[in-house]
Amino acid sequence: MNTKISKQFSSINSIAFIGNYLPRHCGIATFTTHLVNAVSDTFPSTDCWTMAMNDQQHRYKYPDVVRFELNQNNLKDYSLAADFLNINQPDVICIQHEFGIFGGAAGSNLLKLMQEARVPIVTTLHTVLTDPPSDYRHVMLKIAERSDRLVVMSHKAVDILRDVYDIPAKKIAFIPHGIPDIPFVDPNYYKEQFGVMGKKVLLTFGLLSQNKGIEYAIKALPQVVEKFPDIVYIVLGATHPNIVRDEGEHYRLQLQNLVRQLKLEQHVIFHNRFVTQEELCEYLAAADIYITPYIGEAQITSGTLAYAMGTGKPVISTPYWYAEEMLADGRGTLVPFKDASAISHGILQYLENEELRHQTRKKAYDFTRSARWREVATSYMEVFNDTICSLSREPKPQRNQFSVDTRSAQLTQLPEICFNHLFALSDDTGILQHAKYTIAHRSHGYCTDDNARALMVTAEALHNNFVHTEQCRKLTDTYLSFLGHAFNEENGYFRNFMSYERTWLEDAGSEDAHGRAIWALGKAVSLFGGARQQPFASYLFKRGLEVTERFTSLRGIAFTLLGCSAYLRVFSGDSEVRRLLEKLSDTLFSAFSFVKDSATDWCWPENTLTYDNARLCQSLIECGQTLERSDMIEVGLNALDWLMALQFEKDVFVPIGCNGWYERNAERARFDQQPLEACASLQACLLAYTVTKQTQWRDCAVNTFNWYLGNNDLNIPLYDAKTGGCYDGLESHGVNLNQGAESTLSWLQSLVAMHISHAEDNLTEQSKDSSEKAVLL
Repeated sequence: MNTKISKQFSSINSIAFIGNYLPRHCGIATFTTHLVNAVSDTFPSTDCWTMAMNDQQHRYKYPDVVRFELNQNNLKDYSLAADFLNINQPDVICIQHEFGIFGGAAGSNLLKLMQEARVPIVTTLHTVLTDPPSDYRHVMLKIAERSDRLVVMSHKAVDILRDVYDIPAKKIAFIPHGIPDIPFVDPNYYKEQFGVMGKKVLLTFGLLSQNKGIEYAIKALPQVVEKFPDIVYIVLGATHPNIVRDEGEHYRLQLQNLVRQLKLEQHVIFHNRFVTQEELCEYLAAADIYITPYIGEAQITSGTLAYAMGTGKPVISTPYWYAEEMLADGRGTLVPFKDASAISHGILQYLENEELRHQTRKKAYDFTRSARWREVATSYMEVFNDTICSLSREPKPQRNQFSVDTRSAQLTQLPEICFNHLFALSDDTGILQHAKYTIAHRSHGYCTDDNARALMVTAEALHNNFVHTEQCRKLTDTYLSFLGHAFNEENGYFRNFMSYERTWLEDAGSEDAHGRAIWALGKAVSLFGGARQQPFASYLFKRGLEVTERFTSLRGIAFTLLGCSAYLRVFSGDSEVRRLLEKLSDTLFSAFSFVKDSATDWCWPENTLTYDNARLCQSLIECGQTLERSDMIEVGLNALDWLMALQFEKDVFVPIGCNGWYERNAERARFDQQPLEACASLQACLLAYTVTKQTQWRDCAVNTFNWYLGNNDLNIPLYDAKTGGCYDGLESHGVNLNQGAESTLSWLQSLVAMHISHAEDNLTEQSKDSSEKAVLL
């Protein structure tokens, strides 16, 4: 395996394939199995697994790679399969589509799964019709709509999708039918094991059905036998299981009867069984000529033809679409449909002209080198990767979401504050960092960042009488105690990461983590008032300030300033804290002032917009208020205005994605969108509204809040009303189903902030009404 290729797609961790699978006997099952094996072998670090379609009540004995089975006729199974996909969250789904393997009219049951699955979908089309019945056309159009990319195995199929179905070319990818990597060998080497040494061998293989036209190949033999009595025609393959079910072995018996009538018993051999790929390759290697005498043109791909050419066989075929394309330019011979005489002529031409036969087989072999399974696997991975990257740039709304006009949402529609998930993530140490779905994930332990956020949100909710539970009060003590334990007395820094075993993993956290702890403590001092926790919070706040004067991280400075501003709302006479506030705020102000004085459209003090960007603006506005500096407020508002203009498209909040951020003079990352950004932007806008009383800032905050409720790129809510938690971000294909601490706390901080703003607006309205009544009196 090429190590460079493997690294190129290292971000694709899991792929779910949907289709038939061996040991089910059909061409789709063979293709799906070989494709899954090829991708797994070529990219061993990627987890490839399968959801298999069953056509009967009893199940096949599938290998372990099959992790889910669907009864093709049971519509409920398709919804369950979508749930299974949404829970397991593969990076992409690859559907092998053939109308007949999915239940419902024209295979329409599949649409249920495609509608409900929140994962990028790449669909391989094994049949493409030029003049489909109305129901087939409808299903094909829906499949195209719900697929993020379509894969076809012939250029003819590309043309049909564009011309007949109006599907844009950029949505279609051509990848050839895969073939095994077989050396170019002399057929005589393999003939002895099949008892045909010294004979000229013709071969047709595949599941038997009447559309294969094998009777015309048999009728062509008498004329060939006259000149080449050593000829033998092997018909390899079982009758298609669906044909056996509906018609029995009627077609095979017809063929055998025809052989007897033409007295060809010594020249035709039927092998009525389903062979493995290894056996098939040996049969192909032993053949001198391969024949595909299909009786209709509407076949857009043929695995049997691809395999035959891949082993270097001269092919005689009727001109169905796929054969016309593959056998062009001297790579084989085309004969008219249902024309036994033409088949005879083609066979004789190859047998009588050895040079032509070898030229043709060499052209066929060389043409198919790019279709070896490892090359095909790489092409599929390129399509998967491009699909995921395209969705990150151009997201499309989720297919299963109902339409909600959240843009007109008013503050009176706020959800109730629910701390159930916060409680579930917390223990007597603090709040755990991560969750697996909704269950606390203990192996990742704790961090100061999240416990600082938890302290702020619980203290704010208690202060404003939004919650009254004893559990919330106890957890406030727990979070405060965690910050106390996080403080390293030896160096004056807060440590950040702690294992579940309560072992600190570092001696000092980042400046950002330290600043966030200072922010939480300053806010706690402000909110606790004269409560028993205030002395400890104040002590810890002052101890933590000692190192902040040396900070260089703008976010670390901004968080520290927010804590100092909150602290000074209670202890405004603390000159030491005020002097630090003045110094650090000047540092932040100078960074933005430099931007203001330069002639550029990039109004930001850093060359990359990363995370928690709005906190820098919020800090400037807050410090401007505390220090009564209108210039600082103005710079903060201007920076926030620039930032929010970047993060809004019409009325939809689109935060900077964490998968690449937004580097100056480069393309911004659209995903993954984090709740942290919504919280920072919302609180900064609410502060701007408080300071300016301009309704544009309130509207901006409301629309940012609605991002949580589904007014986002994918129309998916991130707030989970059942748990009170929040999903861990909006990805290009759906939500991250985990509900960790950072996301849940960002949601709760946003919700509490909106409730406070709502209460203040109501108070203002009531005061206004009272004043108007007083004037009237």
